[in-house]
Amino acid sequence: MSTSSIQDEVEDLVEEFDLLDDWEQRYKYLIDMGKALAPLDPSEKNDITKVKGCVSQVWLMHESDNDTHIFRAESDAHIVKGLAALLVRLYSGRSGEDILSIDAREVLQRIGLAEHLSPQRSNGLASMIKRIQAVAAG
Repeated sequence: MSTSSIQDEVEDLVEEFDLLDDWEQRYKYLIDMGKALAPLDPSEKNDITKVKGCVSQVWLMHESDNDTHIFRAESDAHIVKGLAALLVRLYSGRSGEDILSIDAREVLQRIGLAEHLSPQRSNGLASMIKRIQAVAAG
């Protein structure tokens, strides 16, 4: 996929969240995104896939086909699962170069969620992004 397609995805997300009036509605939408994630198989929830640095439990699965990266995720916390779903939507199906070109924290600021994340959730988000970027960098 090209960088323009990832930029289109960012713009789509911004537009979706702009339709929501306040941060509570945005949180609800984020939670709904998390509920839409397909659950991981219990065998995929292990120490290797667990994201370190998250207060909640978060598992991030990665597969690649040539330079296309596919991510799947699950969490035991609703908002964190929504954040994971947002990252999966942004990054999955992209090349390493595309993944490294996008700053998810900037996207969260643009959609009005960044300032409403607790420090623990912000740290967990940073850990998920760091893991995704590390995989993308090879």
